[in-house]
Amino acid sequence: MGFKCGIIGLPNVGKSTIFNALTSSTVNVANYPFCTIDPNVGVVPVNDNRLQELAAIAHSKNIIPTFMEFVDIAGLVRGASKGEGLGNQFLSHIRETQAIAHVVRCFDDNDISHVSGNINPMSDIEIIDTELILADLETIDRLYNKKIKNNKCNKSDVFIKELDILSKIKNFLEKGELIRSHINEIDIPIFIQQLNLLTLKPVFYIANVSETISNSDHYFSEMLTLARTKNTKVIPICAKIEFEISQMNTEDRVIFLRELGLKYSGLDKIITSGYNLLKLGTFFTVGPKETRAWTFINGIKAVQAAGIIHSDFERGFICVEVISYEDYINCKGEQGAKEMGKIRLEGKNYKISDGDIVKFRFNV
Repeated sequence: MGFKCGIIGLPNVGKSTIFNALTSSTVNVANYPFCTIDPNVGVVPVNDNRLQELAAIAHSKNIIPTFMEFVDIAGLVRGASKGEGLGNQFLSHIRETQAIAHVVRCFDDNDISHVSGNINPMSDIEIIDTELILADLETIDRLYNKKIKNNKCNKSDVFIKELDILSKIKNFLEKGELIRSHINEIDIPIFIQQLNLLTLKPVFYIANVSETISNSDHYFSEMLTLARTKNTKVIPICAKIEFEISQMNTEDRVIFLRELGLKYSGLDKIITSGYNLLKLGTFFTVGPKETRAWTFINGIKAVQAAGIIHSDFERGFICVEVISYEDYINCKGEQGAKEMGKIRLEGKNYKISDGDIVKFRFNV
């Protein structure tokens, strides 16, 4: 289990270039709107140094990371919620993702046109936010009216509660506000979650900056200010540099990053931001055959985590053996952890923690 992140933005802001850099892909890049028509998909392994350390101790033959799926979605224009440009396709593809990486152009270049005629990150973000809000408002209006029409005589508590939630969400959207900004003020029941509302999805920004930092300073500062007001992150990435990095082998990549004074590549930062946004963690299964990473949602119970590996594990769950990552490393493996009393037996309600090394006992 990994997670799917949609890369969105106005046309010509660098979405496909960044997608190519992140996925080492060869998506067509051209200086005109809608170069990307069908969503391009790239699956990227998540870099986690813990995997190598665990595998070295266990003498594992194979290392299997977890993955992140990037979806490069066609550029959006003003009026997309009403079908302008490739609006309907754009919006439907966003609904299928779990998180959104919003690419914003933060550099001047007369050779690369901008759909609005000038570089203005705040305006670019406002255009897309407005279209997402309008699309969600249409969805909520349709459901609200349908419920009233089909339940004229229904005065049940459930109906009244659902109508109240829809009314609150409708009110936020009509005021031009994103639903995720009010996530702590209203409950989001299953019937709302199933709508895959666009403005409910977690978002972080990718500032596509110039190789010459001074060319992007003003724009990037604006992005930082905005991100703070929206309680999210903005990651500065130079697409050209990231693409160079993506073409290197591991050793050259480390040297290149060091020369640039960087510890992590843009891809690593994006994955970290996505994990934080979605409240994801990683647990491991470790043995001589393979060391493998598994992505889970924080707060998940052991029996549900077992189901991530195989449905039989969940169905016939008995218990789970757990060693923390730190104890596994310090005790130099499972046998050492056993001798030091660091292996715990936990029941189905145990909440999995990031870094747990697990072994499920089951019977079907």
